Amino acid sequence: MSKFILKVKTKSGQQIVDNANLTNTILELKQIISKFVNIPVNNMNLLIGFPPKPIDADFLHKTLAEVNIKSGDTLIVEETAIPVPNPTKVFSPPDRPHVEEDKLDGGLLMRQVVPADNSCLFTSVGFVLGGKVDTTAGSYMRQIIAEQVASNEDQYSEAILGKPNKDYCQWILKPESWGGAIELAVLSSFYGIEIAVIDTMNGVINRFGEDKSYDYRVFLIFDGIHYDPLYREPIEPDGSIQTFFLTSNDKVLKLAEELAHEAKTSKQYTDVNRFTLRCLECKTELTGQTQAQQHAQRTGHMNFGEIAS
Repeated sequence: MSKFILKVKTKSGQQIVDNANLTNTILELKQIISKFVNIPVNNMNLLIGFPPKPIDADFLHKTLAEVNIKSGDTLIVEETAIPVPNPTKVFSPPDRPHVEEDKLDGGLLMRQVVPADNSCLFTSVGFVLGGKVDTTAGSYMRQIIAEQVASNEDQYSEAILGKPNKDYCQWILKPESWGGAIELAVLSSFYGIEIAVIDTMNGVINRFGEDKSYDYRVFLIFDGIHYDPLYREPIEPDGSIQTFFLTSNDKVLKLAEELAHEAKTSKQYTDVNRFTLRCLECKTELTGQTQAQQHAQRTGHMNFGEIAS
């Protein structure tokens, strides 16, 4: 059998990749190519055909055979910039300068409501990173998570994920899949920030990346089902907001703790034992987290959506 080879072109020249095969996934191919061209997987776009077209992110876990990549094909590799935020920036209208942290001291922590569309966690993280609600952030962040998890199989084992690594990566790419603690931990590590989540049901703050000594912290609020981002507005509103806070700023953390306590006391949370769900695969209606878990174990169905009351 002839050897399987691919021609890989970058702006600096052409390489021959000869250690891939038709059973490799697109993600595995990107990992192989990364070693040849010295471009991180997360910064890599693969294009194929004429005119060259990007390989769809939905194909990340499809094999080369499934996407019809053949021996002798030419791939173009583009290096893209990952929009990691500038942590020193306080998000404000473009015609305003940054507002330094101490100038906002005493401002109010406010909640920015984002759509309840199964991607609220990702939209919320996108808001604290970019200062605006962008519902397209979900697909991008799902891809980041899938790539990070797939490239660290020892760290993200079946025992951690609750399913085989490859199955999880396929699942998280689906727009109806909800994010939670695993996804927050991955995004905290990827962006190099602490993500503090106010849990209104238990009146506590869960801090992802707390042990990493990151310089900056962002805040989300979680009611048992839905995530929203928090931002700080100055006492005298001037159109500017702040979503990044120094991890050394105990005053803001204290404000968040008070907010968690108040939310629990006033029952600003969803009772996970009583809310109604619909299985998106067989359309069965379910009540509460326990029924959903039992249904998943019995049928293997893992995709659920909340039924608005």
